[in-house]
Amino acid sequence: MRKFISDRFKVTRTGKILRRAMAQGHFLAKKRTQQVKRKKGLRTLEVIGKKIVKRYL
Repeated sequence: MRKFISDRFKVTRTGKILRRAMAQGHFLAKKRTQQVKRKKGLRTLEVIGKKIVKRYL
């Protein structure tokens, strides 16, 4: 397994691939509270992205 893939993605027991939402690293003071809360959770990966990630796993 490639290290950069294991850092950015998580594979669940059922085989779903989860990722973090983008643009939540810094400059959070400028953003509204609703925007920050929306980006807190993990997101599932789209079909095209799954094929790319599975190639590296």
